[in-house]
Amino acid sequence: MTELLVSTDPLVDIGVNLSNSAFSDQLPEILRRAQQANVRQLVITGTSVRESEQAAAICEDFDQDFPGMLYSTCGVHPHDAKTFVAGTTTSQLRSIAQAPHVVAIGETGLDFNRNFSSPKDQEKAFEAQLELAAELSLPLFMHERDAHQRQFEILKQYRDHITDGVIHCFTGDKTALFNYLDLDLHIGITGWICDERRGLSLQSLVTSIPDQRLLLETDAPYLLPRTMTQKPKAKRNEPAFLPWVLQTVAKCKSQTEEQVAHQTTQNAVAFFRLAQK
Repeated sequence: MTELLVSTDPLVDIGVNLSNSAFSDQLPEILRRAQQANVRQLVITGTSVRESEQAAAICEDFDQDFPGMLYSTCGVHPHDAKTFVAGTTTSQLRSIAQAPHVVAIGETGLDFNRNFSSPKDQEKAFEAQLELAAELSLPLFMHERDAHQRQFEILKQYRDHITDGVIHCFTGDKTALFNYLDLDLHIGITGWICDERRGLSLQSLVTSIPDQRLLLETDAPYLLPRTMTQKPKAKRNEPAFLPWVLQTVAKCKSQTEEQVAHQTTQNAVAFFRLAQK
């Protein structure tokens, strides 16, 4: 097994896809390794009604052995927006959101890079989930790719009605970053920042993210940090590797890892209203 980099301060992974088949039958080991790396709490991403149900079920199933560690979101990813049925899907998400471990609406947003669902369908699903988040007073967990201007325009209309929001796995440019910050949103940083090829822009931009708006995530099993000295043979990312993201972010911000860990954990606990650990 890959040697772990252990954070001296507790961390929160705000975005991990534990319902992904890459983790099948290995969740206890995955969660124990996260604890060993001092990643104390995880927010499991819901990307469809089915995945959101599975994410909530994982939280419930493992709560006894890992109390206070697991939380989840519920939403429909823009890729799956074509499956969003007005009224019906909203009702399903509203029901899932009643589960005790569900702490946000999403993953929602716009993705005009691949357009697996039409922009029209994406916008309808996004607005429905914005309205649900406002109704339930839950924060938003948001995706955006190649759709910044339209997403920004829609968010401006709803910002006064939603409690909070995070642009997860941010990889945009300076304009996008400052527009989202102008809306008082949080910014989630993944292992993308550890990539010496495509992460250079993000490495320079992360210094512009106010400390109180920064959150860390793995987006596991994706985005394995390229800075790892010993990468797993399967190339599968997992929550235990979050300290590598922390290390690069701290270096880019000219702060200590302890400073970034403490601040981002405080931010995550407040944003998602997590139990204090």
